[in-house]
This record gives sequence, structure tokens and C-alpha cells, in this order.
Amino acid sequence: MDPVTSLHDSAFLRAVRREPVPHTPVWFMRQAGRSLPEYRAIREGTTMLESCMRPDLVVEITLQPVRRYGVDAAIFFSDIVLPLKAVGVDLDIKPGVGPVVADPVRTLADVERIPLLTPEHVTFVTESVRTLVGELDGTPLIGFAGAPFTVASYLVEGGPSRDHARTKAMMYGAPEVWDALLTRISDIAAAYLQVQIAAGASAVQLFDSWAGALDPASYATHVMPYSASVLERVASVPRIHFGVGTGELLGLMGAAGADVVGVDWRVPLAEGIRRSQQDAPDGRAVQGNLDPTLVFAPTEVMLEQAAGILDAGRAAPGHVFNLGHGVLPDTDPDQLARLVDFVHDYEPTAG
Repeated sequence: MDPVTSLHDSAFLRAVRREPVPHTPVWFMRQAGRSLPEYRAIREGTTMLESCMRPDLVVEITLQPVRRYGVDAAIFFSDIVLPLKAVGVDLDIKPGVGPVVADPVRTLADVERIPLLTPEHVTFVTESVRTLVGELDGTPLIGFAGAPFTVASYLVEGGPSRDHARTKAMMYGAPEVWDALLTRISDIAAAYLQVQIAAGASAVQLFDSWAGALDPASYATHVMPYSASVLERVASVPRIHFGVGTGELLGLMGAAGADVVGVDWRVPLAEGIRRSQQDAPDGRAVQGNLDPTLVFAPTEVMLEQAAGILDAGRAAPGHVFNLGHGVLPDTDPDQLARLVDFVHDYEPTAG
């Protein structure tokens, strides 16, 4: 079978298209990264943002978990703020802290100083994705971008925040600035994903780390339209929409334009499936949702919990097994390998 045919018929792409699968596909958020010794070795002496801009490192880091685990999809190695860095925003990722913005956004003038992203800003992404697609030999590559609310929060707060107070103050109190900022970020995110798709990415994930800080009405009014704008512009490939702590938003996140709704570990998958089907006459696939800390439990405990998720996932039009958030840094890679083998080999008990 040639790579194009095997790619189209891959378990991952069949699942996200809501088609029958030979086995439940599995990949892990943050599978390309901190838990792997080979990742730590290749990253030594290189900053996070530098490593995201070097095609040789991006390709190798993205491939590492595919080689080690045999997962059903690769996730493009990048960072949520990379597109901002690429267009010239003065920011850095500080170890132990996260993204830090030198001049936080407060006014319309601040927004207008953020350039729109063009393919010329991220030629290293085009090179990385093209190389990866050739190396992956039929394994799908998932493109990646941060969602407008989460990226806006970093820009407004100047860095990570527990309460997102300045962000919410702008959202409620300066709607014209908020609209301009989220429109600009939406345009940048869509352009960034379009570059990845044009270079060969088979699917994309829009990642909303901080949307769980919002109630449903606020999300629907002030955030959902901008995420929907991004997702609408990348409809040529399957779209995964994932947020952290977003159990109350799953229906809205699906309705924003997702083909696959990511469910974190706080909501039982059966309930996540029910919520995610809002306004979806043909149904939506789901992704998730093993608690990332369960890989630290005894193997039999981890696998018992995984079996429950796999059984629950059978009720969805399509199910991609994943953790309910990213792989934790101290995770034993051997546990993830056992988990992948278990998911691939799993046969539900009759009845």
C-alpha cells in the first residue's frame, strides 16, 4: 500500500471521520517532549523557542514518540506562542514560568502593532512539516495552534495567570479592544494552521488551555465566535478542539466547528460524549480522556481505567484515545508504551 493510501486509511483519520476502525487510535498530547530522555538530550543547550524554529530539531522531536510508542498520529512540535514570536512580538518562554510578554497588550494601538502572519514568517514550519510528512510514511501529522482566548490571555496578562483578571477586565470592560485583539489572534492562528495544512498536515488541533476559566455564557459571547473563525478557515482537514477544565463548554466547543471534541479527565467520557454532540446531527468524534497522573499508578490500575474509557468511547461516532491533558514530565515512557499496546489490542468484554 502506498503512503497516501495508508494515510487516508489510517485508524486515526478513520476515527476522526467517524468511520469504522481496525482499532481505537491513540496519541498523547505532549508526547513529543519532556518525558523522553532522547528529547531532553537533543534539547540540551537550546531554548524552547529556538528548538521550535529549527527544522532539524522539530522533525526529530516530532518523530521520537512515533518511533518509541507506535502511536497512530504525530503532533507537530511547536508552542502556543510561536506564531506571535514569528511576527515579532517581544516574548520569551522562561523555564519554570512559561511565556512572558515584554509589553502586554492594553490598548487598540497595542493590538495594531501586532503584524499579521504570512507564510514568509514561518518558512521553518513549512520545511519542518514537509520533511515530517515524508518521514512519517503514512502516519498522520496533526498541526497545532493556540486558541484565541488562551493566546490573548498571555498577551494581556504578560504571562501565565491563575485568575485571568486583566483578560476578563478587557473582555467585559473594553469590548472594542477585545474584539480587535481576538480578531488579530484568530487571523494569525488560522494563517499558522493553513501553513501547516498546505505543507501536508492531515488534521489540526486548536488548543485552549485557559478557556475553562469562563462560564458558558461568557464563552459563547466573547470567545466562541473567534475560535469558530479559526476553525472555519481550516475546514479542509479534520479539526480537534480541546480545552482544559472545559467540561461545561464541550457542547459550545463542538458547535464552534470541531470534528473532534477533546474531553479532559474531569468529565466522564460517557458524559463528555453526550455534551459534545450539541447541534451535530451527524455526530462528533471525541478525544480522551485518561487522567495523566494514572500513568504513575500500578500498570494494572492504569489499564483498568483505560479499559473503562475504551468501553465508553464505543458510544461515540468516533473515538481517539488520549490523556485528558498532556504527558507529565516525570512520566515513565515504558508506561506509555504499555498503554499504547493495550489500546491497540483491546477487545471489549462481551455484553
